[in-house]
Amino acid sequence: RRIAHDFPARSEGGSRMTTEAGAAIAHTLDHGGLAKPGRNFRGTFKLGDLALRIIAGLVLFYLFLPILVIIVFSFNDPQGKFNYTWQGFTWDNWAHPFKYPALTEALKLSLSVAAVSTAVALVLGTLVAIALVRQRFRGSQAVDTFLVLPLTSPEVVMGASLLTLFLDLGWATGYTTIVIAHIAFQISFIAMTVRARIRGFDWTLEDASLDLGAGPTRTFFKVTLPLIVPGIVAAAMLSFALSLDDFIITYFVSGSTVTYPLYVNAAVKAAVPPQINVLATAILMISLVLLGVGTLYRRKRES
Repeated sequence: RRIAHDFPARSEGGSRMTTEAGAAIAHTLDHGGLAKPGRNFRGTFKLGDLALRIIAGLVLFYLFLPILVIIVFSFNDPQGKFNYTWQGFTWDNWAHPFKYPALTEALKLSLSVAAVSTAVALVLGTLVAIALVRQRFRGSQAVDTFLVLPLTSPEVVMGASLLTLFLDLGWATGYTTIVIAHIAFQISFIAMTVRARIRGFDWTLEDASLDLGAGPTRTFFKVTLPLIVPGIVAAAMLSFALSLDDFIITYFVSGSTVTYPLYVNAAVKAAVPPQINVLATAILMISLVLLGVGTLYRRKRES
């Protein structure tokens, strides 16, 4: 009873002493020169910061200069067969973007190959990524190594190897072999991208869905898939762009089939119409629009 009676007083005295001691220490630090006023680093200016900004600007300029040239020369009015020198501004190129049927057919073929190969590789690559992250099985490290190999091996080697495989199987090179070749390297890009997205996935959400009575299929489409959709969309856009842009592997396995990159390569030797720049600029603009829409949609969902 006596201890209980004295404890509040001691506690109150200890609290008062602690407060006084803290005030004394703060006064000493402020007036004794031990503490200096904080510096506003945002307001400071250093020569290194300026140099870093200049270098970053030059790097961005170096990266986007070829794209800027493509856009500018899509409005050029060349007098000869080659669209290499600026000779005047015109809207006629954009008014007739499909003036050359061979160029149009090559672009349609490239879009078709990219769409089909991306659709197939997206399913396979996503399932591989989920299996590598969700399950632990013997040989998973070997699968990781095999996924990296198509990314690190030279495209010339991969193209020559695929051509040898198709010839040994007796397959005629053409549209089908191009699609198969593109799927072969797209799976790695998609699997690595989707796996990076789902590494932090909370798998207990699946357990909760199963405990509430949903089956595995319903759980995947209602819980897992909506949460990893951003990674899948990013992987699909990257895979589609790589397929549309691929030249080296396509060159080996195309046979007489001409895709858009192959047409541009052949046009350099014969004629380079400005419609090549027009179609390339149109693809760029569509990609930027899709990227912007995706960004706005993601921000709207997060808000």
